[in-house]
Amino acid sequence: MAQEISLYQVDAFTSEVFGGNPAAICPLEVWLDDALLQSIAAENNLSETAFFVRDGDDFHLRWFTPGAEVDLCGHATLATSYVISTYLEPGRDLIGFQSKSGRLEVTRNGDLYTLDFPVLKSEVVECPQLLRDALKIEVVGTLDGMDMIALVRDAAAVRDLKPDIGRIAELDTRGLIVTARGDDCDFVSRFFAPKQGVPEDPVTGSAHCLLAPLWAEKLGKTKMTARQLSARGGELIVELKGDRVLISGRAAPYMIGTITV
Repeated sequence: MAQEISLYQVDAFTSEVFGGNPAAICPLEVWLDDALLQSIAAENNLSETAFFVRDGDDFHLRWFTPGAEVDLCGHATLATSYVISTYLEPGRDLIGFQSKSGRLEVTRNGDLYTLDFPVLKSEVVECPQLLRDALKIEVVGTLDGMDMIALVRDAAAVRDLKPDIGRIAELDTRGLIVTARGDDCDFVSRFFAPKQGVPEDPVTGSAHCLLAPLWAEKLGKTKMTARQLSARGGELIVELKGDRVLISGRAAPYMIGTITV
């Protein structure tokens, strides 16, 4: 028998609709079959669809790209927090999530949401020729972790980059972050994950779990402003706190509806 499921679409890491990164959010009473969750995410065709089920005072949260489930996602966690604190439990200002990356907390201060995420480690590696071929610009440093990181000369190089997405898909990594020092913020980036069904992600919270320790060391500061220079664009505030990184941003609602499955 077909069932109806609520679906919210929220733009994360922006204060205006049509900016930031759109995420689809589906509250569930109980978990559906994994294949059905993946089909819903593929049908939504956004970089992430988040599903959650209440778990005591917390919520169990999972994230799916159109192609696969992922271990950590920032913008869909922010968007989920917006849905919970705006529509489901209005005014709630502390939300806990159980996830594949452990327990995550999100705090709300007015219209600003702060994600408490784990720092992700990376290590310096030699730049693969495949990466140079994919980017077709000078790479001044390469690191590898959950995602590969390519350091380039300046913000303009990040902004103007026209990479070979097919070559990026051949890299042995979840995704590729291209980053540089910012000109109107501390650092900038772009994120490409064609293996996950996401050629370019508009704003990627989880990438900043890798970028925060990298740029904190380079800039000698723990609180930084960041921009993701995709076509939609996004703004983040990041703060390194030991083995955690606080990632803050705003959200803008776009759509409330139901799906039938």
